[in-house]
Amino acid sequence: MEYRSFVDIYTEWDIVAARQLGRNEAKNSGFGTVDQARITTAISELARNIYLYAGKGRLEIERLSENGLHGIRIIASDEGPGIQDMRKVMEDGYSTSGGLGAGMPGVKRLMDGFKVDTEPGVGTTITATKWLR
Repeated sequence: MEYRSFVDIYTEWDIVAARQLGRNEAKNSGFGTVDQARITTAISELARNIYLYAGKGRLEIERLSENGLHGIRIIASDEGPGIQDMRKVMEDGYSTSGGLGAGMPGVKRLMDGFKVDTEPGVGTTITATKWLR
């Protein structure tokens, strides 16, 4: 059975709500505390990016079950300006918001799967997956 929940991102409080939802979903899916923290951190980065760069969007969390494996898929989507320079965004230390620049490369490192679909002027969808070991 596939289970999906979401948080619409409009305010900073929605980032907090997305983090909490992610932690609960990770825990309920059987992830240990370290992976719960990884998933929650990835969600925080993705939700924060929606808030900062697109203004609004949605963060969805799916519980996965494929070929006997279980996991979580995070889908962060927006209809913002899109990412102009994907290579630059994926460089460690790069930030346009004055943050630490751990954002996208950090999410990629924390998760098992990471995919970005972006089109300037149309929006961005980032899909990140974590499998239960």
